[in-house]
Order: sequence, then structure tokens, then C-alpha cells
Amino acid sequence: MSTDFIPYGKQTIDDDDINAVIETLKSNWLTQGPKIAEFEKAVAEKVGAKYAVAVATGTAALHCACYAAGVKAGDEIITAPITFAASGNCALFLGADVKFCDIRPDTYCMDPQKLEAVITEKTKAIIPVDFTGQPCDMDEINAIAKKHNLIVIEDGAHAIGATYKGKPVGSLADMTIFSFHPVKHVAMGEGGMIVTNDEALYEKLKLFRTHGITNANDAMTLEEQAFDNENAFNRGKRFANRAPWYYEMQELGYNYRITDIQCSLGLSQLRKLDKFNECRREIIEQYNEAFSPVEALITPFQEADRQSAWHLYMLRIDLDKVQKTRREIFEELRAMQIGVHVHYIPLHLLPYYQNKFGFKRGDFPEAEKYYDTALTIPLFPSMKAEEIKRVIDAVIAVVV
Repeated sequence: MSTDFIPYGKQTIDDDDINAVIETLKSNWLTQGPKIAEFEKAVAEKVGAKYAVAVATGTAALHCACYAAGVKAGDEIITAPITFAASGNCALFLGADVKFCDIRPDTYCMDPQKLEAVITEKTKAIIPVDFTGQPCDMDEINAIAKKHNLIVIEDGAHAIGATYKGKPVGSLADMTIFSFHPVKHVAMGEGGMIVTNDEALYEKLKLFRTHGITNANDAMTLEEQAFDNENAFNRGKRFANRAPWYYEMQELGYNYRITDIQCSLGLSQLRKLDKFNECRREIIEQYNEAFSPVEALITPFQEADRQSAWHLYMLRIDLDKVQKTRREIFEELRAMQIGVHVHYIPLHLLPYYQNKFGFKRGDFPEAEKYYDTALTIPLFPSMKAEEIKRVIDAVIAVVV
């Protein structure tokens, strides 16, 4: 039996993906070309949204979404403490503050029953996180947001292909972001996407992605009197004879553009998303069947009205029922070449957040209970039967 290292996640790339990239490399467009719009359209259609804006990373997508939502200095956003740092950092980039709503003990997603208590007059947006790929309680969260006139930015970085009450993630919030990091469902090296049904938000997202610069006639803001015939306009004819080179920088944006190379890979990967997610579900079924009888292990819970995209498979260890610490279990499995991990250190316990906001142990008890007992085990579509068995056998041997 192979003893090669099994990572917790990795990309699944085939010849179709490679050929798609080669085709773009041989084309006239490596960036700012047609593959970007093609990819945006394909993702929007897949997730049930009108508009999509592709950007450089999932973090960039969150930053863009917060900007489009109008988040600024003096505002607050609310997110869950169990998430990657980007879910909070995106607000800090704009000078806003971050507050947290603790998680449900079963889904590990934001607990809507605790949400209203966190809202203040400074709250601008709610950023629920579809942790491990399971959609949050979006009906409840949207209702609370509507009551308080707040924007909902769903962090679906783990959840492309997931559904909530029969609707795809991407159609449930004011804006939803996705990530295309190699361990995600659609692997592009790096990449992100924001989807929305709101045209005004869409225009803001596009502007922020490209330095705050536009060259669209209908977006111009300066009066034609500011220019003469030798520069940009004929006087008295607003934009009727605009010089081809003329553009406006209207906001302080960023260069968050993505390339045609990445998007050609993304298009190829997106065509296989349903197959990838089916493979993940088949592995999950094998894991659940093997681990559920083990008294010291808590397998993931999924609400009946939603279908997780299963980005991560999270076991929890009942430490009262084992003679080892989580660290010892982790290191024994790593020594057996099983690439276990822990997702994530709660944001409020990271040094930056503690120093800036004064957060401490005990502030969000459900998030901390989860973190203290969590263990991520390998899950990716191209796992072989032998690898799945190795993971199952190793976990049971170490824990029991």
C-alpha cells in the first residue's frame, strides 16, 4: 500500500484544463480579454445571479464587496469567528471595525439567534460564512438584515455548488463571493468572484476592481467644458466626440483584475463542478459510515433543507473519551502521512484582533469549543479508494 502523503485538499486537473490554458496562451489575450467575461457569465448562470465580477482572489472579492456595500471608517461589519482571516480583514481594509456573532454548535455557521444582539447603529453589513460548504441560515439572516437595513455579503468561498432550500448559493444574498484557490471546488491557482442581482452594486464592483477607472460614456462625470477639442471633447457636445484615449478615475480603486489564463482554466473546471461535488459527497458517505460508530468522534451535521458543497470534512474529537490530546492525534496522523489540518483558529483569538479590539478567550464559547476539538481530514475529488481507506483506518487506529 502507498505511503505517499495525502493532503487535506488539492486541485484536480486533467488534459481538458491544460489544453484550455494552452489555447489561451496561444491567443492574442492573456488578460483583459474575452475569457474573463465568458467565465463571469458562466458562473452567474450556474449560481442563479444576474451579474458576476471576477477578481484576483477571494480576499479581493470580499474587499470589493465591502466597498460596494459602502463600508467605511466608523462602520462595523458582523461575521462569524470561525472563518479565514479575510472574512474580517475585508472590512478593516476600509477602516471599519469587526464584530462577531457566535456559531451554531451543530453547523458551525453563524447563529442567527445571536445576531440581533450584536447589531448596533454602526453596523453596515453582515458577512455570514458558509463554513465547510454548508449554507448558513440565510432566510433568518436576510430577515434580520432587512429589519435593520443592512447589506448581506455571503462568504461562499467554500460553497460554490451548494444549495439552500433548493436555491443555489449565489442567489441568496445582496452579494456572494466565491474563491478559486487550488483546494476549492474550482481551482484556478488564485481567483475570486462576486455575484449579485443588483446592477448598482455590479457597477461599483467593476469600478473598484480596476483602479476606480472607467472609460464608459454613460459613466463619465466631468463636464465637457473641462476639455477642449485638442484634448478629449468638442465643446458643447457632451462626450459626442470623446477622444479614444480618454478615461476617468472616479474612485480610489485597486488593481484586482484577473487574467484570461486563469479564467480559461476556471471555465474548464466549472464544467466539472457537478461531478467534483458528487465525488465529494461519495467520500463523505464513506467517512460518515466509518466514523459514526466511533464514540470519540463527532461527524459533521448537515441541515435537511440544504446541500453542502463539502469543501472540508470536519471531525470533532470528544476529548473526554480518548487518552490523547488533539495535538497528539494530529501529530500521529501526520506521521502516518495523513494530511490532517485544523480550520480555523477563531479570528477573535488571532493576535491582531486581540490587540486591536480587546477580544479574549471566553468571548465566543461555541466557536472556541469547536476549535479546541476540530480536526480536518483529507477530502478532494480525485482521492483514490486506497487513499480513502488509508485515512479511515489511520483515524480509527489513532483515536480508538
